[in-house]
Amino acid sequence: MSTQIEIESYIKAGQIACKVLNEATKIVRIGAKVIEIAEYIENRIVELGGKPAFPVNISINSVAAHYTPHPDDDFVVPSNSVVKVDVGVHVDGYIADTAITIAFDDRYNLLCEAAKNALEKALTIADVGVKFNEVGHVVESVIRSYGFKPIYNLSGHSLDRFSIHAGEVIPNYRNRLVFGSFKAGRAYAIEPFATNGDGYVVEDKKVVIYALKPNPKKLSKLSQEIQNIYNTIYDDRKTLPFALRWYKSKFDLRILEDAMKILVSNGLAIAYPVLVERSGGVVAQYEHTILFTGKKEKIITTICANS
Repeated sequence: MSTQIEIESYIKAGQIACKVLNEATKIVRIGAKVIEIAEYIENRIVELGGKPAFPVNISINSVAAHYTPHPDDDFVVPSNSVVKVDVGVHVDGYIADTAITIAFDDRYNLLCEAAKNALEKALTIADVGVKFNEVGHVVESVIRSYGFKPIYNLSGHSLDRFSIHAGEVIPNYRNRLVFGSFKAGRAYAIEPFATNGDGYVVEDKKVVIYALKPNPKKLSKLSQEIQNIYNTIYDDRKTLPFALRWYKSKFDLRILEDAMKILVSNGLAIAYPVLVERSGGVVAQYEHTILFTGKKEKIITTICANS
């Protein structure tokens, strides 16, 4: 982290994310349309001076991640459900990533508590020089003390400018194959997932989130229509993830969906399939972003300043 402006951008993104997540707890209700929740959150991010770092994830019950509403989505929050709201905000590319879980069934309160307490303990020990697998050990120990399992193949991650997954992995268990440690001048998202299932996610067939990959040579070989779609989205998102519904007013939905399939098959886009717990277990998630300045100061950017 070389400048105060970068630090301030990380903090501003975190404060916006915290505010909209707090507001989300008031609008996520049984019977509420998921697409209306998503659009409210994403619009508020912009109103508050940020931009979505990725489409808001609203993942329910055994769905763990990567679910955001399709353009014609009519899904509503079901009764007795467990709803995870994962919000990403960026300010000039500097990212905040945070999540909460809202349970509409008291049977899952302990599951939510397990994930939340695992995050709190992880944030307590995280510091410059601390190994990622030490944090993973704490996360797993806390979650298992409640009788649940972490999601072993989901993890926290380092953040960089315009990059949500910037190369470093913070496991949710003691993974001795992960050798990294927290560094000064870096930002990280720590995100425990807890489940009453097997502890592994698998990919669903449904894909509603994509990200572009630059390759002008490959792009030039595709049709002008696909190049236009690519360039329109790239001008807006660069390589950050996006939802198809964001571009429904600019392109016919079927053409857009077909274009994304072609872009993925040509290595010009990444598809992010919806992730579900493989045994059908319910999943809870909590997440914060932590920033270590060049002076080794630790800032949890996504905790509201007035809280």
